[in-house]
Amino acid sequence: MNAEQTITLPDAAPAPPETAHPPSVAELRRENHAAYQQMYRTMEDLQSLVGHYRTAVADLTRSQHESLVRLAHAAEFKDGDTGAHMIRIGHLAAIVGARAGLDKATCDLLRRAAPMHDLGKIGIPDAILNKAGPLTPEEWVEMRRHPEIGARLIGDSKALLFRMAAEIALCHHERWDGAGYPRGLAGTQIPKVARIVAAVDAIDAMCMDRRYRRAMSADVVRDYLVDNAGNRFDPAVVIACLETWDELMAERDRIDRQHAGSPQLYLRVEDFDPR
Repeated sequence: MNAEQTITLPDAAPAPPETAHPPSVAELRRENHAAYQQMYRTMEDLQSLVGHYRTAVADLTRSQHESLVRLAHAAEFKDGDTGAHMIRIGHLAAIVGARAGLDKATCDLLRRAAPMHDLGKIGIPDAILNKAGPLTPEEWVEMRRHPEIGARLIGDSKALLFRMAAEIALCHHERWDGAGYPRGLAGTQIPKVARIVAAVDAIDAMCMDRRYRRAMSADVVRDYLVDNAGNRFDPAVVIACLETWDELMAERDRIDRQHAGSPQLYLRVEDFDPR
């Protein structure tokens, strides 16, 4: 008979160490409240920083805009204009842009960007800008440099205003049929805002007295637009101009009355705000 077998039991599990009592519901609520308060203070600090940043960016953008407006005004003055042309171009472009399907934010940018279209003329010799007669082929080569000069002066900015202004400066002498300059773009290759400015610039220029001719009548200007739809101008933009024609003429008159008797304007960025 086998010896009696014994079963060895394992040692008893050690008793768990003494621990602190779990926090009460009231304590958890106090801790959560403190954590939320800290989170809200952090969020307020971040909102304040974002506000300061946005204010700084807005101030910088305004300062740059003012500088470019002054420079563009100097270019217009060289070309014999008082500066009212710049104001009119901005407001007329916004009117046509709205009719052509641009949203309000884009039209507001266009109103501010369009007046910088001829900024590059500041780099063209006065003898060419002020020449009473037709330009020679060599002088035309020099004159056609002003779109690229203007785009370079505005620069390669990330700000939407200056990106649009550079596009307009570079492309407002391109033609729908591809026969324009400086790049020979055609059709929808040309930015829409530049196609709009090309048309309203022509309208306003033809309605102005120039040193080499008197202002043209509204009927002559309208006929010119229609005759050049599809070659010089985007046909859709011409339609938008014709559909807003009375508003465009009224806006020109309003601006001229506002600045009547001012031989030389001191332009401000506010001149391009919505009226």
